[in-house]
Amino acid sequence: MAYQPPKQGLVGQIVDVFVLLMLTVGALYIPLYLGLAGAAKTPAPIDNPTWEALGQNATEQQQWAALGITDPAAASDIITARFDYSFSWMALIVMTILVVGYFVLVVRLSDREYRDVIEERFGGRR
Repeated sequence: MAYQPPKQGLVGQIVDVFVLLMLTVGALYIPLYLGLAGAAKTPAPIDNPTWEALGQNATEQQQWAALGITDPAAASDIITARFDYSFSWMALIVMTILVVGYFVLVVRLSDREYRDVIEERFGGRR
């Protein structure tokens, strides 16, 4: 007698797909809405920038021109953008709690699922 897993209905499958879709979209867009994505910042834009003020030599100017950017003002935001190296202990603590909590949840649910499968397949303890 081969193990026959329980069948899931059509409504359950649709709900599962919808929940997974919402979790995926949420994981991608919530950081954007909370302003947590994008590390590049423009701390001090330069008024009327020139290639020299932006620290670009002739070779770099040629490379910008090869990209189709000949106006230094168009490249100013890209060149002056700096990474935000700020650090938040609170964000680290919250992320640690979430990751550890997720790990504990997965282990506990997996343990229950495995016990249920073993119970169905081999029966109770003798």
